[in-house]
Amino acid sequence: MGKQLRNRILIIIGIIAVSFYCSFPPQEKINLGLDLKGGMHLILKVDTEELDDNAKSDAVLRAIEILRNRIDSIGVGETVIQRQGENQILVQLPGITDRDAAIAMIGRVAQLEFRLVNDQASVVSEALKGNIPKGYILKTTKDDKKEPILLEKNIAMNGENISDARVDFDSTGFGQPYISLSFDSVGSKKFAKLTKSNVGRRLAIIMDGEVLSAPNINEAIMGGTAQITGQFTFDEASLLALSLRSGALPAPMHIEEERTIGPLLGKDSITAGITATIIGGTLVILFMLLYYLQAGLISDIALVLNLFFIFGMMGFLNIMLPESQLTLTLPGIAGIILTLGMAVDANVLINERIREEMDNGRPLKAAVNSGFDKALKAIVDSNTTTLIAAFMLFQFGSGPIKGFAVTLSIGLIVSLFTALFVTRTIFNTLIHFKLLKKLSMLRIFANTNFDFVSKRFICFFISTVLIIGSIVVLVQKKEAAYGIDFVGGQIQEYHFNEAININTLRSAFQKKGINDVVIQQFDEAPENIILRSSDDTDDKVVEVFSESFPNNTFDILRIEKVGPVVGKSLRKAAVLAIIFALGG
Repeated sequence: MGKQLRNRILIIIGIIAVSFYCSFPPQEKINLGLDLKGGMHLILKVDTEELDDNAKSDAVLRAIEILRNRIDSIGVGETVIQRQGENQILVQLPGITDRDAAIAMIGRVAQLEFRLVNDQASVVSEALKGNIPKGYILKTTKDDKKEPILLEKNIAMNGENISDARVDFDSTGFGQPYISLSFDSVGSKKFAKLTKSNVGRRLAIIMDGEVLSAPNINEAIMGGTAQITGQFTFDEASLLALSLRSGALPAPMHIEEERTIGPLLGKDSITAGITATIIGGTLVILFMLLYYLQAGLISDIALVLNLFFIFGMMGFLNIMLPESQLTLTLPGIAGIILTLGMAVDANVLINERIREEMDNGRPLKAAVNSGFDKALKAIVDSNTTTLIAAFMLFQFGSGPIKGFAVTLSIGLIVSLFTALFVTRTIFNTLIHFKLLKKLSMLRIFANTNFDFVSKRFICFFISTVLIIGSIVVLVQKKEAAYGIDFVGGQIQEYHFNEAININTLRSAFQKKGINDVVIQQFDEAPENIILRSSDDTDDKVVEVFSESFPNNTFDILRIEKVGPVVGKSLRKAAVLAIIFALGG
């Protein structure tokens, strides 16, 4: 055995060993995306318009730190919180099941204020008539009483000096939860001075503009503690305490994009992805084996190694570059299947070139080497152009598109290696040890010289008709032709315990004033309902479900929400990606 062949074999064995180490066990080495294991993907915009220039400069960074503290407090693992663009934050929360609580936790500004109350009846009466005195604002309490309350505009104290916030229960028989606050040394002095100077007055406690309570100051409070009451449930009180402990956000935040995947859909996605890969891979392996025989068997071995190396490379990148957060997503599985097709294409080219060389009378070893050399340019060209397209998708895409682009790129690089290096090494090794003395292949077409050029005008005509027809259909359908990624809107998918009547559901929506919603139900899965709307309707939808089908439990499979600003930017990015990919 020559030194070059031996080195090639050692390289392949080494890569197999590294791939095994980096990908097994897969549940520990391969990170699954949210669409496979369930969770939330959010793009938040920090509204910095009302901040001064100094506050704007680091508002996003402060918001990221506060969000990280809040999320870490509830023990969510493998989270992603990072800046995206100028004023956006990407948040990924794997395994989150309570969507509403998560959104409330993330979006609450938690701006705590203490303001003194003016309780003079005559002044309050005039304020209710619209004659609000200078230096005051009129609010109503959040509780059921909705008491009008006149507050001083000047903030007596805010929540910047809170050192702790915990949920406690009052000592009455009702055991109502409340939030117990503790101030640091500076805050304790401020609060003591405030309460000492205003004994007998009421002090309103305000959170994010809502008056939670306005207790009387009976005496100076010197212990550095305070209480927030307000008819809270335990969950509400816990969330409020968590927000206060982690600190107030520097500015309000708005959800510009949301993709929530329930654990049930994530499990189904994994099953569907594995099934598609197995079926597709099996069909390809059978075709290669039946048509190319011995060469097909070698190609099949290379295809299996190709799949193995892809997962190995993903695991390797996660080990070497943990900050990359490389994950396997459902579009990523599609990318892997596509690369397997590209790998098959490369092996078909190689096998056909080898066949041609054998038809020209060359011995097996010379035919194999010449076949690989002649197929090299076509294989590299096709994979390179696809790599350019994948790069453009990664550059201009977001979320699932990037996942597809990453796995596609990895798969293309790996398939180039397996087709040109691994397959050739297997051929040369078998020939060297005289385990392969001749190659037999099936031949369906004896003469593959088709005169396509003479039929070019027919092809031009058919292509032109198809292109014009597609444009006409696209223009006629208008926004209905686009997904919510491009025009904004919301898609919701729910799974009911029992199939529901779609007409009953449509009538219930109309009674609630939900008219702009498209309802889909499929015969093969009548328990599943898909809703598409241009507005944010998920809260109303859940309310309709509870009222119209009280005995039919349901699970959220997914909620995808894209704001119009994000949709517009994605449209622009998609056009640029197509232009640059075509140019490449």
